[in-house]
Amino acid sequence: MYILRCNDGTYYTGSTKDLERRLKQHQEGLGAVYTKNRLPVSLLYYEEYDRIDHAFYREKQIQGWSRKKKEALMNGEEYLLPELAKKIFRK
Repeated sequence: MYILRCNDGTYYTGSTKDLERRLKQHQEGLGAVYTKNRLPVSLLYYEEYDRIDHAFYREKQIQGWSRKKKEALMNGEEYLLPELAKKIFRK
């Protein structure tokens, strides 16, 4: 599972069995429609899993996170994750 920063400052989260090959695909505009239009991209973070289904599950989990929560994960600030997971309801 990996997180890229796109040229426009957005994040892209994906999963793969071969990170080096997948990054090359992204840089060549062959990785995903989202990144193709936001080149160049740079790898910010990755996690390794023994099984691709575990990586895919983690990808989907992180895709639903806020930008601040993703940044806390990438910055090694896991202690912030529970607070960032709380929903803010405004009256």
